[in-house]
Amino acid sequence: MKFTLSWLKDHLDTGASLSDILNALTRVGLEVEGVENPAERLSGFRIARVLTAERHPQADKLQVLSVDAGEGPLQVVCGAPNARAGLVGVFGLPGATVPANGMVLRVAAIRGVESNGMMCSTRELELGEDHDGIIELPAEAPVGTDFATYASLDDPVIDVSVTPNRPDCMGVRGIARDLAAAGLGTLKPLDVAAIAGEGAGPDVRIEDAQGCRAFYAQGVSGVTNGESPEWLRRRLLAIGQKPISALVDVTNYVMIDLGRPLHVYDRVKLGGALVARAAKDGEEVLALNGRTYALRAGMTVIADDVGVHDIGGVMGGEHSGVTTDTTDVLIECAYFDPDAIARTGQALQLSSDARTRFERGVDPAFLDDGLAIATRMVVELCGGSPSEVTRAGAPPLEPRRYAYDPARAETLGGLAVAPERQRAILTSLGFAVDDDWKVTVPAWRPDIDGSADLVEEVIRIEGIDNVPSLPLARPAGVATPTATPAQKLERRVRRAAAARGLDEAVTWSFVSEPAAAAFGGGAWTLANPISEELKVMRPSLLPGLLSAAERNLKRGAEGVRLFELGRRYLADGKDGAADERATLGVVLAGNARARGWRGGKAAAFDAFDAKAEALALLAAASAPVDNLQVMGADGVWSGEAWHPGQSGTLRLGPKTVLAAFGMLHPRTLKAFDLAGPVAAVELYLDAIPAKRGSGGFMRAPYAPPALQQVRRDFAFVVPEGVSADALTRAVKGADKATIVSARVFDVFTGAGVEPGTKSVALEIVLQPGEKSFTDAELKVISDKVVAAAAKQGATLRG
Repeated sequence: MKFTLSWLKDHLDTGASLSDILNALTRVGLEVEGVENPAERLSGFRIARVLTAERHPQADKLQVLSVDAGEGPLQVVCGAPNARAGLVGVFGLPGATVPANGMVLRVAAIRGVESNGMMCSTRELELGEDHDGIIELPAEAPVGTDFATYASLDDPVIDVSVTPNRPDCMGVRGIARDLAAAGLGTLKPLDVAAIAGEGAGPDVRIEDAQGCRAFYAQGVSGVTNGESPEWLRRRLLAIGQKPISALVDVTNYVMIDLGRPLHVYDRVKLGGALVARAAKDGEEVLALNGRTYALRAGMTVIADDVGVHDIGGVMGGEHSGVTTDTTDVLIECAYFDPDAIARTGQALQLSSDARTRFERGVDPAFLDDGLAIATRMVVELCGGSPSEVTRAGAPPLEPRRYAYDPARAETLGGLAVAPERQRAILTSLGFAVDDDWKVTVPAWRPDIDGSADLVEEVIRIEGIDNVPSLPLARPAGVATPTATPAQKLERRVRRAAAARGLDEAVTWSFVSEPAAAAFGGGAWTLANPISEELKVMRPSLLPGLLSAAERNLKRGAEGVRLFELGRRYLADGKDGAADERATLGVVLAGNARARGWRGGKAAAFDAFDAKAEALALLAAASAPVDNLQVMGADGVWSGEAWHPGQSGTLRLGPKTVLAAFGMLHPRTLKAFDLAGPVAAVELYLDAIPAKRGSGGFMRAPYAPPALQQVRRDFAFVVPEGVSADALTRAVKGADKATIVSARVFDVFTGAGVEPGTKSVALEIVLQPGEKSFTDAELKVISDKVVAAAAKQGATLRG
């Protein structure tokens, strides 16, 4: 919501400074998003008189002017056709910045002739669209004066963020009312005297009473539509509204000024009575934005005997719009149901200033006054004779009264405010307060629903900063932990991922349909998404991470190491409800190692990098990594997004999948516009078994073994189909009491190894107990290792 300071002061009698007003706006809940003064952009532009104008010696369409800007003649090259001696216009001095294009003016030679600045058009100063010639000011305009000051452009534009529950502040007057209640001045009375009309009013009716509760209209005949006066055009331009014509500008002005949307029709273009009715399937309307909309049954429209002219409360139609040839108009002031307006706007994906106000709730008691103000402005600016007012239907004016206890300001709001002060605050905001504290809510405040809302009004005007900060009461003794086991797990895993050099990303929980399809498809699609690219609840965290990796790689990143901890959304919840699963995703793309004089060429990430990350993060999550099995895809875990020969899962038993890791399928990478291999990990935190027992905050005491470990190496020849993981697990289980670990340190195929087999070398670590091993004991353990390996088809290599 934008407005100028002078516009605000039309409603608020105040001597407060701009800074005081801005602070008060934020204090009462109207957050200031920005302040811009047009005069600051026009510094360096002065009123100047053209003394002489002669043809440029090297160009037929250019003139060499002698310009007086208050400090003596300056030579200026100008191409404007209306430049002539005696003209008074706006001159940009060297060093000034042209608002329209950001160009900094300086002394320069144009076709061999020195030019010291520029004579400006309205478009160059962003004061209009005229670019056919330079600005022409009255001859008596004071030469040398700052143009912004002369044109009354030293008027700051304030932009405030209005929350959806405050439709009354979608007009300048509502904002002024809040400031007056906050003690920054007095709210000026509003002149709503109606102009007496003659003759019957327009024929308007209501057939859709649910969508349109009230439809008031007044005609004005004999109008002359043209350009709005300068003050009106300047105000609309200042807030980003494009002036169109006096009749249209009046409706826009009243909407911004008073929060009351209106519409004006060219009566000559109407055929029969104007009716607020429900649309029919197949009807279409060409809206004022130039687009044709197909209407659905149930949408409220304004139509005549010929067809639809207006999407009620959202946007008018082009066919019945006013033009410079319009002489007879019908001014509409209606009350549309907020819910119906919201549904229509969402279905048509059509936004407008009128829709924004109607769906939040306009003042239902302001129809007569809004119509009277608009009609008076039309007559004053365009002339004409008004008719009588026609009123169809009735707005919802049921009074809302609530019993209020002033003591609740302290018990609920935390601030003690004297009862009479509370009465004054509520009265200044438009509430009627009886002696017994029965409070009647004004019609322009649809957000008030009970005494708690009245407390909020008192506290925000009195000042929420005045509410004392008090600690919450707590029981005596040591505080109990508040983090749940799941939250503690997520914290550990997040810290471990960051400590391993991964960068945390936060991506959308929604992805596009193609992105979800690459990972098996999403189970949940939003009915009203932010955009088509954010339509499906993500079935995996990897789509968002892959998109982030793609953006980083295209911007020059050599290696990308990203992780995200969030939720994926499945469809196997209770009774078919959405199931949210805590998950950690990792994407490794680009180079794992940069090229160097020791390492040689750059190396890309591979599946073993992904497996290392998965195991390290599972260890940080206290998962039993020593008991995990490496398995591939099956019916439990769908691996279509993964490379079939370079990916796998880490499991506890055949069914409990704790993580998926490996390289992604080239088809998946193509869907995300990624070139080159990409490794990834998904940790399913909800599948990690909880630790047995209660360890509390204490760690187990450190008790190093008394005797030194013993290491033995074994080389086995195994069939190529036997996985190293299966062989390692078998060997480790040969003597669980003494074998601490087993790991692969070499795999060999070639000379000396039979075709169809491979040599796998393992390092076995043995931990003695109370005494050191004897040779005989080591021989027994070695025999057990060889026997366990033989069950996997392995033989000891000679």
